Amino acid sequence: MLILSRKSGESIVIDGRIHVKIVRVEGDVVKIGIEAPAEVPVHRREVYEEIQHSNQQALTRQCTALPKLPLTATVKPKRETAKSV
Repeated sequence: MLILSRKSGESIVIDGRIHVKIVRVEGDVVKIGIEAPAEVPVHRREVYEEIQHSNQQALTRQCTALPKLPLTATVKPKRETAKSV
């Protein structure tokens, strides 16, 4: 793990594409801003873990089979005939 010291207003750059800026420090709370490309998901850790947990449950959950629709006789469409006026 890399540990850095930053002051309010200072930032770090990750992979040349992700910018993390210290916006404000209020007591023991640090507010940070993150700029990342749209294709890079950025989540708080607890949200990320919940997403992973939900995805894992979706993969392992036993699904009940969907009910089948009753078979019906197929009806052939009537042909339209040209009528003379």
